[in-house]
Amino acid sequence: MKPAPFDYVVPETLEAALVHIADAAGDANILAGGQTLVPLLALRMAYPSLVVDINRIAALKGVSRADGGVRIGATTRQNEILADPLVARHAGALAQATRYVGHHQTRNRGTIGGSIALGEPAAEYPATALALGARIEARSDSGVRHIDADDFYIGPYTTTLEPDEMITAVHFPDWPAGTIAVVHEVARRPGDFALVGLVSAFALDAGKITRAGIAWFGMGPTPMRSRKAEAAMTGQAVHGLDWAGVAALAISETDPLEDAHATAHYRLTVGARIFRRRVREALGAGTAA
Repeated sequence: MKPAPFDYVVPETLEAALVHIADAAGDANILAGGQTLVPLLALRMAYPSLVVDINRIAALKGVSRADGGVRIGATTRQNEILADPLVARHAGALAQATRYVGHHQTRNRGTIGGSIALGEPAAEYPATALALGARIEARSDSGVRHIDADDFYIGPYTTTLEPDEMITAVHFPDWPAGTIAVVHEVARRPGDFALVGLVSAFALDAGKITRAGIAWFGMGPTPMRSRKAEAAMTGQAVHGLDWAGVAALAISETDPLEDAHATAHYRLTVGARIFRRRVREALGAGTAA
């Protein structure tokens, strides 16, 4: 099929892009990497009156230090994130998760802002934002606001972004030195969406867990965070944990779907085993992310 007719603009500045989006009154789609939007246009599953191509806006690109964390511009390519030393040093879980995102070719075009905005429940970046306590920077013609990842996803492919807003950056706060990241997923083929995926980070001090962030992808209608397991692990000695109990608690806050690829029972069983094996091994080995 061919896309339905639409107007197309390529603004050079963020301000110009925001004016175009506001003028479209909720009927504009933003083009960044195009990994999702272009197929949807071709299938006429998306039919905006206006497509705003933001790829020429320099202010939306790059990785930098900001406010005690790492700020990543919305149109920063996934392969750029994978290779960036600031991400490797300060957001190890994000670097690990990026290795699972699509394929090398798609990562050359795919962007962090596009993935976060879409909110694909089986994708790596939305769950990583939850696990690490990221904040989403959103702008409209009337100003800027920061949205905690915990408050961003409210339903399948549904976020708290307003129709006139766009993501301009994602902020990942620093975790303590030596934080251990554990990222793992099970998929039918490399690059496929995950059947079961885990993103987690753990800060340790003298053998005790001082901070934990645990999130799942492919395990519900949105990325899912395991707050009960985080609370149960925080303050506990690694070698004294009831790993079977913690793993059961970690998956208790998920809501896996049944589909042609896997049953909910399969996802719950595999999720618990992944958590128990991979997290226990990583924390026992003490290898920093």
